[in-house]
Amino acid sequence: MAFGIPSMRKRAVDARERMDEPDCNLLTLNRTYEQFRLVNRVVAGWHDTYRRRIRPLLSRTEPSALLDIGCGGGDVARALAHWAARDRLLLEVTAIDPDPRALDFAERAPNPDGVRFLRTTSAALVEIAVRFDFVISNHVLHHLDAEQLADLLIDCELLCRGLSIHSDIRRSPLAYAAFSVATLPLRNSFIREDGLTSIRRSYTEGELRVAARRDWIVETQAPYRVLLSYAASAAARDTVPIPDA
Repeated sequence: MAFGIPSMRKRAVDARERMDEPDCNLLTLNRTYEQFRLVNRVVAGWHDTYRRRIRPLLSRTEPSALLDIGCGGGDVARALAHWAARDRLLLEVTAIDPDPRALDFAERAPNPDGVRFLRTTSAALVEIAVRFDFVISNHVLHHLDAEQLADLLIDCELLCRGLSIHSDIRRSPLAYAAFSVATLPLRNSFIREDGLTSIRRSYTEGELRVAARRDWIVETQAPYRVLLSYAASAAARDTVPIPDA
C-alpha cells in the first residue's frame, strides 16, 4: 500500500461491501441508495451511453423494451425512462433486483415515467423466455467471479434481441484516489466505504476481455469506466460506439 492506496495488481475478490450484508443498518442503506443517484449521474456515463447507443434504436411509434439487471435503488432505470420520454421516444423499462430492500426503496421513489420494478433474477426471466430490445446493468460486474460473469452473459444473450450494455468501474490507483477524495462529503451512508471496496473488486479492461464470452466487446469510458457490450442485431451493431478514454 502506497500513500494509503492499496495494491491494485489483482482483484480483491474476497472483499465484501457493507450494503450487501443482510443485517446492515437499513437507514444507512437507504441513504446509500439516495446518494447513488448523485454518484451515478456524475461518474456512470449513462446519459452518453443512452445518447450514442440506445436513442438511435428507439422509435416514436414502435415501443422498445429495456431490462435493467441488478437495479439497486432504480435511479439508472428511471433516468433512462425519463430521457426517452423527454425525447418523445417509446421505451418500456423493467428493472429487477433480488434484494427486497432495494426494491422497497425503488418502489417508494417518484416514478413518473412508469418503470416496472420486479424482485427477480436474469436466470428466472430466461426460464419464462421473455425478451428485451436492451439489457443493461450498472455496477454489477464487479460483484461477479468469472463463472458468475459467464452465467450472466449467457442470460443476457438469451434475453436480448438488440443490444446489451454493462457499465462498471475500471480498477486503477487513480480511480481509488479520486473516489476517496470526491466522496469525503458523503456521510452517513455506505457510498465511500463500499465504493472503495468496489474499485478494488472491479475488473481492468484486460481482465474483462479475458473473462468475457465470445462476441462481447470491452471498451473504456471516462472517468475510470469499463463497458461490456453485445449486439444481437445488425441495427445494434451499427450504433455509434463510445470511444476509448
